[in-house]
Amino acid sequence: MRNIAATVAISALAATAADAQERRNPRVAPPAVYDVAPGLGHFTDDILFGEVWPSGALAPRDRSLVTVTTLVSTGKTAQIGSHVRRALDNGMTPEEIGELVTQLAFYSGWPNAISAVAEIKKVFDERKIGAVVDSDAARIELEAAAEAARTATVDTAVAPTAPALADLTNRVLFGDLWRRPELAPRDRSLVTMAALIAIGQPEQLPFHANRAMDNGLTRAEAAEVAAHIAFYAGWPRAMSAVPVLQRVFASREAAASANAPAPALTQAPVDLRIVRATPGAGTPGPAEYFTGEVRVSGRYQSDAPARIGGATVAFAAGARTAWHTHPLGQTLFIISGRGWVQKEGGPIEEVRPGDVVWIPPQVRHWHGAAANEAMTHFAIAEALDGNVVTWMEKVADDAYLAGPRPADGNPG
Repeated sequence: MRNIAATVAISALAATAADAQERRNPRVAPPAVYDVAPGLGHFTDDILFGEVWPSGALAPRDRSLVTVTTLVSTGKTAQIGSHVRRALDNGMTPEEIGELVTQLAFYSGWPNAISAVAEIKKVFDERKIGAVVDSDAARIELEAAAEAARTATVDTAVAPTAPALADLTNRVLFGDLWRRPELAPRDRSLVTMAALIAIGQPEQLPFHANRAMDNGLTRAEAAEVAAHIAFYAGWPRAMSAVPVLQRVFASREAAASANAPAPALTQAPVDLRIVRATPGAGTPGPAEYFTGEVRVSGRYQSDAPARIGGATVAFAAGARTAWHTHPLGQTLFIISGRGWVQKEGGPIEEVRPGDVVWIPPQVRHWHGAAANEAMTHFAIAEALDGNVVTWMEKVADDAYLAGPRPADGNPG
């Protein structure tokens, strides 16, 4: 009898422990998950919903906003309904959810947005939410200086090649959509930033991450967005965003230092600055941005309100940059040797001492030494919202070794 009682007691304790565990980490994943992929069930219950969602690093409403954005922008319609319900429970209004979809039509395409509407309408009907109407609040005024710089970039980099796209960008995207009051500026920026990470488009992330932080998103929140999206769009997309966010954070810190209060008028004015040349000095070019042996020296950055900076870059034979763009363009002064430069879709061009190369804003390009001769150039670029360059993939060896072509079209 005592053995039976002990057995019953042990079973009761085990059941109590199991119940307590269940209360701590309730099952969230669909029942089939535990039959097919129990590990996925564990990570869903214990990590995603047991650890990530409860984390205070990002408010529940923001997590819902980021999650619905990711599902819509990546076309994951099957799970949109459950997360729209969660978003409503977390404080998003039907009007904000509708405007989120409208924003994403421009950044991930109309098909994704229209497909999402059908799923969201089911939730609205289920909760007896009526038709959403446009807000009658005043239109949002965008910061004039930033808009002037953005418009100038579009007019310079886009209009000559795609005038209709440039017109729609200035007149509709930023002239209308971004001014709608249905989403707060911070939330609209957060939606756009999350979509760019989710769909693997980090090239435009610096502009929108800076805009989001200008609109009130904190650095810690911006970093947490990438961590959250890792679960909904995959680790590769989140990891690809990290170097871009790192540069945004660094540039904002540098800008904040440059914009520190000026010395009192009783102090001596700031004198001119000379960056002295030191033979053999310099630092290696980061391996993630360069191929081959590269040294960077004489690096300088002007003080605000100026935004120009530059450096002398020496490439050993065969060395070159990765593909990249500059928000306000770049100028190269060839100092010595023989170099190559190429814009996307164009031929490799040869450059020699005394040549000056101008790369327009947002044009994908690379530059470096010739395959059999070193080259040194002085590079100058301006920062836009603290961003100077957006790095991309490296130039493939076979594409680089094709080399420049002479005027007759035959390989040189």
